[in-house]
Amino acid sequence: MKILDLMAATDTKKFAVLVDPDKLNKETTREFASLCNEAGVDLLFAGGSLVMHHRMDEMLDLLRAETNIPVIIFPGNSMQISSRADGILLLSLISGRNPEMLIGRHVEAAPVLKQSGLQIIPTGYMLIESGSMTTALYISNSSPIPRNKPDVAACTAMAGEMLGLRAIYLDAGSGAQLPVAPEMIRAVKNHINIPLIVGGGIRTPRQCMDACNAGADIIVVGNAIEANPGLISEMSAAVHQSKQ
Repeated sequence: MKILDLMAATDTKKFAVLVDPDKLNKETTREFASLCNEAGVDLLFAGGSLVMHHRMDEMLDLLRAETNIPVIIFPGNSMQISSRADGILLLSLISGRNPEMLIGRHVEAAPVLKQSGLQIIPTGYMLIESGSMTTALYISNSSPIPRNKPDVAACTAMAGEMLGLRAIYLDAGSGAQLPVAPEMIRAVKNHINIPLIVGGGIRTPRQCMDACNAGADIIVVGNAIEANPGLISEMSAAVHQSKQ
């Protein structure tokens, strides 16, 4: 199945785990893959705002060897491209006004992506105010959409869909104090017909369920699982039990 078809399937909500190459070694990657298999994780997102130790290819090879879960690159910059993954979110930061994050880096990466064989998912990436300065905000040099402005988020997402983007990603950012508010998720979902991904600041199964019930199609969790891998099973169950 094509990754975009899997993301858009309406039979169930999807749970994605964000994997940072800097925080896993060979042994922990295998253990992590086993936990994801047992928990029924739907997607693995690989990447981060900063990748310091050039372990991306090694980690992707291990994940592909240990699991059949689709592995999608969630790139922090144009250097995070590898044909060892199944696909890549081609992120356009539509919530900001930094031209490098809207189109500039994409132009640089286009020849490499064209040759990579990766399934490319054009994604409208929207940073949402979360109560703290996240790495994504700092690196992107852009202002987030205010947490209490669901109408701005909805109009931004609509514009992204009209421009031809195939998914919308609402992200409070890695290490966010607060996740994206259910009111904003609901407002965005009510105005788009493409998959809605939500991540950042989600630390509990209850928050997973709240985001799903508000309209999120795919829930992404990273930091909370790094701190407590046992949450994978609980969060996956919460997402899959949420109402469609």
